[in-house]
Amino acid sequence: MRRIKRITNLLLSKLVAVNSIVILLVIMLAGISVKDYACFLVNHEQVTGAQLVDTLNSFLIKVSIIAFVAAGLLHYFSVRKIVNPVKAMATAANQVKAGKIPPKIEVPVSGELGELVTSFNAMTETLSVVQSRREEMLRDIAHELRTPLTNINGYLEALHNGVLTGDRELFGSLLDESKRITRIVDLIAELDAWSQESQFPEKQFEELDMKQVIAESIAAFHLKLSGRFESFSQQIEHATVLGHKDGLKQVLANLLQNIIAYDRGGHLDIKGQIDAEGYRITFTHEGTYIDSEKKELIFERFYRLEESRSTKVEGAGLGLAIAKSIISAHGGKISLDTDGYHHTFWISLPTRSNS
Repeated sequence: MRRIKRITNLLLSKLVAVNSIVILLVIMLAGISVKDYACFLVNHEQVTGAQLVDTLNSFLIKVSIIAFVAAGLLHYFSVRKIVNPVKAMATAANQVKAGKIPPKIEVPVSGELGELVTSFNAMTETLSVVQSRREEMLRDIAHELRTPLTNINGYLEALHNGVLTGDRELFGSLLDESKRITRIVDLIAELDAWSQESQFPEKQFEELDMKQVIAESIAAFHLKLSGRFESFSQQIEHATVLGHKDGLKQVLANLLQNIIAYDRGGHLDIKGQIDAEGYRITFTHEGTYIDSEKKELIFERFYRLEESRSTKVEGAGLGLAIAKSIISAHGGKISLDTDGYHHTFWISLPTRSNS
């Protein structure tokens, strides 16, 4: 707001300066011209009296018209250079108001007004990305819900028409599909809750020993880890973190579930160490190919490594997105380092001493 006010004042100052210069030029042009012409008539043409007055009046009218036209042209082009970017932004703002994404403003301008145009273009580009993601998310939600709803509708229609008769196995299938829909809706609601900054204080952050949190999370996956990996190692240090215990355990669970589902090497290395930025947790293993240029996409909503894989509840593509939201709520970072097959998922959390 202060920046906009400063730029507005700057534009007003420039317009006042332009108007002042134009008025000064008109006065100077008319005054100097009339003075010089009067001197010429008196000294060289020997014109005096009423004839001099009439001649000067006629000359003054002509000079005034010429000065007015010249000053008007100067004023027009000067003001247009200032106003055009403002008009372009006003038009673009009306398009945004109408729910449309305007094209990039290409008006050449420099200075503070140029910075404002650049910022406006960046804002509209961000709006375009947000709108695209929102539309993509809606398509993904529809895709995720379509399959279980189609299955349920098919079963119910068959029961209604007498094609099938109800039995324990059939009703069990219907219950599974219903739970699947419920789970997807719960995941979306949970992701939204962690994404809302106003919800953070309600989650009752407390001091946590990260070694204990990690140990409990690994213990919960002991059977799955033992069945999936030939060996796994862990080096966990103590560190105090201000956070939400269940939220952090869910992050670790989501990561472990993802690693178990996509591992190809049979070995997992888990570390938890204090570094310059706080507390860093790493999960290193060999897994399914991930393009290093698209590694951040796995933390986006509904993204899957394999587009063709079965869309089970646990594969809704929301686990890592939720993990990212939870870590962001803790003021930390989560990412992936990979060369394609050798992956290191890492989490960085501010420790109690660094927060």
